[in-house]
Amino acid sequence: MPETQDQPILAITMGDPAGIGPEIAVRALADADTYRICRPLVVGDASVMRATVDEMGVSMQLHPVAGVSEARFEQGQIDLLDLANVDLPTLKKAQVSAMAGKAAYEYIIRAIDMAMAGEVAGIVTCPIHKDALNQAGYHYPGHTEILADHTGTKDFAMMLTAGNLRVVLVTIHVALEEAIRQVDENRILRAIRLAHSAGQMMGIENPRIAVPGLNPHAGEGGMFGRQEIEIIEPAVRKAREEGLDAQGPFPPDTLFYRAVNGQFDFVTPMYHDQGLIPIKLIGFGGGVNVTLGLPIIRTSVDHGTAFGKAWQFRANAGSLMEAIRLAAQMARVKFAGD
Repeated sequence: MPETQDQPILAITMGDPAGIGPEIAVRALADADTYRICRPLVVGDASVMRATVDEMGVSMQLHPVAGVSEARFEQGQIDLLDLANVDLPTLKKAQVSAMAGKAAYEYIIRAIDMAMAGEVAGIVTCPIHKDALNQAGYHYPGHTEILADHTGTKDFAMMLTAGNLRVVLVTIHVALEEAIRQVDENRILRAIRLAHSAGQMMGIENPRIAVPGLNPHAGEGGMFGRQEIEIIEPAVRKAREEGLDAQGPFPPDTLFYRAVNGQFDFVTPMYHDQGLIPIKLIGFGGGVNVTLGLPIIRTSVDHGTAFGKAWQFRANAGSLMEAIRLAAQMARVKFAGD
């Protein structure tokens, strides 16, 4: 890990330049708390960041660098690894474009490469737009799959946090009928194992992991479906045989309330909306997305590019601030044990 464990170096990707990523990056770096917990390096485009700083009217200076070693990490300035990949006069602000999608992709790849090389302790990503990404020729459902592909990771999962609720998804970006087909013993075990390791990376020695059912009332003894009996219960049993504190399956309609009130450290929802609805209900605008299973630390905002308010300079940076805090915490725990 570069230099001190108390202030790990984090690469912050600017995200889609047409969205709110540049603005929330500036807001986060204008907050003195950011420099108390980490040393941030933005990976982005200087013309976009400069225009953002100017239009926001904040008293911050850009400090373009060619690499981590040139960064100063001083409050009041933005250390920026400038990829110079946006033609600002032709940028379609608050709109989807191939240029913006290509730029956003390149920021992610550069940040991953720095993390894999040990130049930074982790990466924090601002939002990208999936359509822009696809228009640029990069056919990924989102950040998670890019990260897994570029790091060669096979077993990975998405974790979302808001307050003391943490969810690790069994299936991610697929249609609901496909998610039901994908729910199997191996995927559930993977989510449980990744939740356990994530808890340890966050300083929780023996994480308590709750597994919800797929069906209403966790199947009601087979009345509403047999996945709980034939798939989920055996997966939980195997996890417990491995020494993991996994419990369930529980009825999903009451489980998240129990988790929010401290009975569990993690929940492993079977499909995307089963986990993200409660997360966004209690923590909209302040949640954090974490990719588990990677050889690097990666956290992200829990929202999109917000084209409806992009370049109007009224976006909230709360989710990015929480993502930075969590990445810094995970880096300190990880590297303290090395």
